[in-house]
Amino acid sequence: MKKELTLYPVILSVPADARQLPPRDLVVYLSRHARKALKLSAEKSNLDMGEPLKDKGGRPLPTKGVYWSLTHKSDYVAAVVARYPIGIDVEKITERKTRGLFKKVAVPDEWALVGGRSWEGFHRYWTAKEAVLKAEGTGLIALSRCRVIGILDGFNLIIQVGKRRMSVEHHYFDNHIASIAKTDDNVRWTVVHTPQDSGLTGSFGPPDRRSP
Repeated sequence: MKKELTLYPVILSVPADARQLPPRDLVVYLSRHARKALKLSAEKSNLDMGEPLKDKGGRPLPTKGVYWSLTHKSDYVAAVVARYPIGIDVEKITERKTRGLFKKVAVPDEWALVGGRSWEGFHRYWTAKEAVLKAEGTGLIALSRCRVIGILDGFNLIIQVGKRRMSVEHHYFDNHIASIAKTDDNVRWTVVHTPQDSGLTGSFGPPDRRSP
């Protein structure tokens, strides 16, 4: 019988003053802030991963049998550790400048699974696929091989990459969505807001708005 595990992804908001840093300094800050989230995830998971290392291609290397993944955007960073290849991604749910992105992220059969195209669906699919491809270690170069084959509910879906199927769980917060590629493990999300962001909203359910 498989032992049930729990993953502990950690999401940290980026302080308002840090968001005003010059681009180069901001990149450095976000990288360090994401490492802080990674450390917190390891602590919550009771895993000793040591110093996170990458290969020559920039892909995370497992350390002491611990796999890890992180992401950093202008408003939030996120990270997670696990005993198997893992992937996480975060995006703000917003309308983009071009609808050509719908075609890039999914084919018509995939859009049919969620009742048609919407910007909410776009971000759900985009973060899910990026999380899976991070776990696969291939990156977005393999996006065309990544297909959503099942929608379980507003928080879970199934993606197939080649012959492999992976589960993805979503978390919604402050008009953002986070996705984590996983097995059947439980997930306990942690979102930490800085004092400057104390007015931000908490977690909420999956949106159901459709674009015209």
